[in-house]
Amino acid sequence: MRLSYTAMKEYALTQLGRNKWDEAVGLCLVYGLISGIASIVPLGSLVVGGPLTLGMTSYFLLLSRNQNPTFNNLFSGFQNFGNAFLAMLLMTLVILLGFILLIIPGCIFALGLSQTFRVMHDEPQISAVDAMKKSWEIMKGHKGDYFIFNLSFIGWAFLCILTVGIGFLFLIPYINASNAKFYDEITGRGTEEIDSIGQDLGRI
Repeated sequence: MRLSYTAMKEYALTQLGRNKWDEAVGLCLVYGLISGIASIVPLGSLVVGGPLTLGMTSYFLLLSRNQNPTFNNLFSGFQNFGNAFLAMLLMTLVILLGFILLIIPGCIFALGLSQTFRVMHDEPQISAVDAMKKSWEIMKGHKGDYFIFNLSFIGWAFLCILTVGIGFLFLIPYINASNAKFYDEITGRGTEEIDSIGQDLGRI
């Protein structure tokens, strides 16, 4: 990876700071509200979870790449509903199976499949199964990095708890934007969109 963990997080904050904080917070809030309402219906959250996750993933990848995402990107995943739903279903089953076996296999499966929806954004025609396989390939040698990278937000999470959860409205977009940058770093995608700010961060 060209950038350090700190530089990737700084880059994410810079992208959000380009008049995108309000939109990103609103998008994550609506995502949570829809998912919560859908959970009232049996399997409802599973049905909408895939398309919404794909849409939110697309938003933050576009944000990371300076491609001017809009709030409507949240619903773009419904254009690929079948694959998005199947990916969420299969990922849930595989990860649950891993946790049933032991906690460590569950974590490994979760980390290995963590880039599935980002792969689906970059390759809209790919099947859910192939996206999962590609995520697994991408994460070879990077599972530990991704785990530690996300663990680095734990301090912020504790502070958010002290704000009665309000702080999570800002932390969740921050984490998503940072993870989008992590994906681009390990795959080499999006480098053509990185401007002078990203180049300056590379020297941190």
